[in-house]
Amino acid sequence: MTTRRAACSCGQLALAIEGEPVRVSMCHCLECQRRTGAVISNQARFAREQIAFTGQATAWMRSSASGNALTFHFCPVCGSTVYWEGQGFPGFVAVAIGTFADPDFPAPAISVWEDTRHPWVSPPSDPETKRAPQQG
Repeated sequence: MTTRRAACSCGQLALAIEGEPVRVSMCHCLECQRRTGAVISNQARFAREQIAFTGQATAWMRSSASGNALTFHFCPVCGSTVYWEGQGFPGFVAVAIGTFADPDFPAPAISVWEDTRHPWVSPPSDPETKRAPQQG
């Protein structure tokens, strides 16, 4: 079984994840843009029981554009957001793909909140990718 490791910039907050993600997606919502400082957020979703957490995390909660509560967990030392949980996906944890530092990580198969996608950001070219103007 595949074991993947994700960590914050300083390495204090880390995850060891067994198995494959149930979903890999990109989000173009304005809140994700603010949170990441980038024009897009990429995340992989795993069942909580697949993940072993180490280190300390600070949590911050907000409502998503779809109205569900999201709780973000970030490193109190370096500030990197590593993972988050949400009312819209109970029992699952979304992990920021960049925290894996793995250029071979599977590409997103879902693109959401495309209504606020920057026009110069190319959407996924794979015809199997599900694209949605918003997410429910």
